[in-house]
Amino acid sequence: MKYQLLKIIVCPVCHSKLSFDLEKKELICNVDNLAFPIRKGIPVLLKRDARNFIL
Repeated sequence: MKYQLLKIIVCPVCHSKLSFDLEKKELICNVDNLAFPIRKGIPVLLKRDARNFIL
């Protein structure tokens, strides 16, 4: 995934900024506690594919 995308990609649920978890290859929304997967270098920004997490 290109890091420049982090400047423009937002959470599809609440529209807040996302952070990148390099180890798990996920985009993280700290507002909704959702982790969106990145598959084959492409962010999957679908709520049904996101997993819930607690910090």
